[in-house]
Amino acid sequence: MFRFPLAFFALLVFCNAAFAWGDTGHKIVCEIAFRLALPDTRAAIRKLIRADTEFDTFAESCVFPDHPRRRKPEHFINLPRDSTGLKSDECPTADKCVLTAILNDSEVLSSRNAKAADRLIALKFLGHWVGDIHQPLHVSFKDDLGGNEIDVQGECSGNLHSAWDTCLLEDAVGTDISEAASSLIEEITPEKKTKWAASDPRDWANESFALAEAIATKYCEKHGQSCDKPDRSVTIDADYLKSNEPIVKEQLQKAGVRLGKLLDTAFGD
Repeated sequence: MFRFPLAFFALLVFCNAAFAWGDTGHKIVCEIAFRLALPDTRAAIRKLIRADTEFDTFAESCVFPDHPRRRKPEHFINLPRDSTGLKSDECPTADKCVLTAILNDSEVLSSRNAKAADRLIALKFLGHWVGDIHQPLHVSFKDDLGGNEIDVQGECSGNLHSAWDTCLLEDAVGTDISEAASSLIEEITPEKKTKWAASDPRDWANESFALAEAIATKYCEKHGQSCDKPDRSVTIDADYLKSNEPIVKEQLQKAGVRLGKLLDTAFGD
């Protein structure tokens, strides 16, 4: 019998699990942002997307950095196990991370001197990055690959990262992009929109890091200041899904509102 090498299976697991929110989540975030953006912003986005050879809408284009995986180090932020969060806009343990990616691609998209082709690429990356930074396990720890090496059992299968990417998300909002975006937008109050928009990418990263360390996530076990890897698999049962459903929804809503604000700023006068 032919046997695949273990490294091949490990690669499959990582490739299937490491995409924040999965394609569905990324599309929902960008659809929310597009709908909330100003009319002139939507017109400018449509103009750029019309030149794209692969995608017809902005929401569809937001999966671009994952197929194939592009700029891999910029999809996440790794912090030390005893970190209390980000204190600056620099990546804690690397030269590049999702925080610097958001700042850099926002600058390119905002530039009136940049070529249209470069602004289009920046648009597709930026939409993706904002989704990434709002997935809690993308602001976490390197030694377990953001939960990719923490097994889960119960209502979800695979590992903890993939469970948050897809299983928890689909349980919370389903798989229909348009319906999910509509439902989530309806629940965003003017007060929430104003509050969420009045923040910066470092704030978003720290929010996600706090969720990664939260007891309900079961991503780590606290020993003093250290957030250590659990020594057993995580059970995702009905209570786990129920307690984290509002968190998943709010992270998608926050990402959509904040991305919309970034886009309005980039395309504004």
